[in-house]
Amino acid sequence: MSWRVRGSYFESCNCEAICPCRQINGLPGGRSTYGECLGVLSWLIEYGHVESTSLDGLAVALATRYHDDEPGSPWTFVLYLDARASEEQRRALGAIYTGVLGGGALTHFPWARKPSVHVATRPVEFEVSHEPRRQWLRIRDHVTLRIRGVYEGEETVTCGIPGHEQSGEELVADELRVGEDAPLDFEFHGNCAYAAPFDYAG
Repeated sequence: MSWRVRGSYFESCNCEAICPCRQINGLPGGRSTYGECLGVLSWLIEYGHVESTSLDGLAVALATRYHDDEPGSPWTFVLYLDARASEEQRRALGAIYTGVLGGGALTHFPWARKPSVHVATRPVEFEVSHEPRRQWLRIRDHVTLRIRGVYEGEETVTCGIPGHEQSGEELVADELRVGEDAPLDFEFHGNCAYAAPFDYAG
């Protein structure tokens, strides 16, 4: 099936800025700051489709966990899909973001290309803004993420999930919280964040 989604992306995890898994000044990343990564990833789709099904204007998020020392570092994740989407649109988004449709998802999404634990897919109401350096996301009873500002440093930073071919910006989060979705239940402040455009296809 032919598909494409493009738009804006931002994320935060419990690592210290700059997140060590990113590519910094062209050098590959490494282990998480604390050996375990807990985070939230979010996408606002400006333009998207699967075959003739439009995905324009929809939001997607992931709450995630993986441990560097678990064999294969499998991701445990909850997928949140925009409640405004029709059942057909939700099926299309789920197929992209779990990697079922292959293509660029298998390049950009570690949870799609390796054995991982998909806890749930939830249709939810998003309150979200991807305004640069003021990004925020709220999913009632599940996720709160607010960006404090830009990371003060001169390093060139890219991230594999939006793609190293995309120019992005390291940020600092004011608050990152996930609750009501065991085993994903955590809260952090002043940790790393990142924003970039994305463009995936298959």
